[in-house]
Amino acid sequence: MSDKRVGMLVANGYEEIEMLTVVDLLRRAGMVCDIISVTGERKVISSHRVTVEADLQFEEVDFNSYDALVIPGGMPGTINLGEHEGVCEQLKKAHADGKLIAAICAAPTVFGKLGLLEDKKAICYPGMEDQLTGAVVTCEPAVRDGNIITSRGMGTAIDFGLAILAYYEGEEAAASLAETIVYER
Repeated sequence: MSDKRVGMLVANGYEEIEMLTVVDLLRRAGMVCDIISVTGERKVISSHRVTVEADLQFEEVDFNSYDALVIPGGMPGTINLGEHEGVCEQLKKAHADGKLIAAICAAPTVFGKLGLLEDKKAICYPGMEDQLTGAVVTCEPAVRDGNIITSRGMGTAIDFGLAILAYYEGEEAAASLAETIVYER
């Protein structure tokens, strides 16, 4: 069991597969992955009206206890995350502290808005690349550059989750989990 702790920040309008796939994969790998609601309550509603109860509310979290912060895409979830001052502050702090920050689909645009992608390889949902301010845009399912991982969308959620796992536990652990879930990389 890994000692790494991941915080999944979630706002109303999140993309459920992007969020839940990552949480599921990391928990299967033995990592702590807490779902953290930024809505002021534990209930969070996805862009497709799927309701999930978060583990924690933003206001009750000790962010120093996390090794990584992850944000899923979805609309208007990405906008809601990007407009949440506390989320933006915690993402900038985690990045400055050298912790992993990761975003998928539209959510990497939040990193662009915060100036965290300067000269970093990054990817996002097709058609939103102009919002990856300062990034070197690539076209892969998931891309890591330093302590930042980004991914393209719902269809790359498994690649994204495995990239986060590989960051901490190595490629062998990610390959083993991929085999367990019958996913061909």
